Amino acid sequence: MVEEHWWNGVTAPRGRRDVYIRTDGQRWEVQAQIGGAAGRSKIQECPSRGSASILAGAWRGSGTGWREVRR
Repeated sequence: MVEEHWWNGVTAPRGRRDVYIRTDGQRWEVQAQIGGAAGRSKIQECPSRGSASILAGAWRGSGTGWREVRR
């Protein structure tokens, strides 16, 4: 289940970036996706919600324009 989702605000598939925090209730993971749904992604497992949040923030970086996607 997706707990949090951000995207960089770029609508063109080549420039789009997404970061997700997901959980199954016991495990946590962060996914960074480049290039939209058909692009590449990297998934990192995390030991806790807090560490997933820290990693997601690091993967978003300091760029402005990141927006939280509400469910």
